Amino acid sequence: PNGHSDVLFGHVASRNADIIAAVSGWRETSGGIPGPFEAWLVHRGLETLDVRFDRMCSSAEVIARRLESHRAISGLRFPGLVGDPSHNLARAQMERFGFLISFVLASEDKAEDFINNCLLMQAATSFGGVHTSAERRAKRGDAVPPGFVRLSVGCEPVEELWQAIEASLDGIGG
Repeated sequence: PNGHSDVLFGHVASRNADIIAAVSGWRETSGGIPGPFEAWLVHRGLETLDVRFDRMCSSAEVIARRLESHRAISGLRFPGLVGDPSHNLARAQMERFGFLISFVLASEDKAEDFINNCLLMQAATSFGGVHTSAERRAKRGDAVPPGFVRLSVGCEPVEELWQAIEASLDGIGG
């Protein structure tokens, strides 16, 4: 819908031999082999991955700190926040805190309105792209509150992104 097509690749790593066997069996059955054009797109994207990742992580740190004080937000989780339960572990294991932020809004409708009315955000379940996206996990059957939102911060200029997020949050009410 936005005129862009993303290529999604992944990697599975595990110490559990049963998990690796199951993934290998699935791959053999499904035939998940990329075409040459898709492989070229991924290779091209890897050249700027560190730049994009740095921008996304830096922006997520700014956005998460600002979300802490917004009246519509509860249950904020981001490992880069000192008060987050995973902060100490993340600080010990990670160089950056990533670009995923989760929080809870008051209802399913408020979460949907927030996602759908934010001008610089798209509803998506595939995270890590250059564009900010979000999803309401209860829609996927996860055992989370109806207003639970996962936000994947993209590469947009952080002040413009915050203005769009704040405007959408203010629009749904607290």
